Amino acid sequence: MSEKTENQGNPMDVVKWVVVGLLLAGAVIGNNIYGDMSVVLRAAGVVIAVAVAAFVASQTTKGRVFLGFAKESRTEVRKVVWPTRKEASQTTLIVLVVTLIVALILWGLDGILVRVVGLATGITV
Repeated sequence: MSEKTENQGNPMDVVKWVVVGLLLAGAVIGNNIYGDMSVVLRAAGVVIAVAVAAFVASQTTKGRVFLGFAKESRTEVRKVVWPTRKEASQTTLIVLVVTLIVALILWGLDGILVRVVGLATGITV
């Protein structure tokens, strides 16, 4: 039986992922340590650290695959034919009416079943 191993890509990818983890951990720890500083400065530091981590992650094999997937997804979303406001409103109204009708039917069936079980067992509610 032969085992297939997944292509791991460049050996430097492991180092890059460690750097990404350290950057993100540093952002969290730094935000905690410098809690007495301005919120704006801390937020800017976190945003910068996350941006650098995202850039480093995008340089890995899995990062490039993810970016390709994201670009293809964006292209597919552009192809979607979105309903007009009128179509969306009508569909929403239909769903609400059908939900109300089914709720009333179930409420009626529940009431009937409660009375039938009450008659059969002699217990009234």
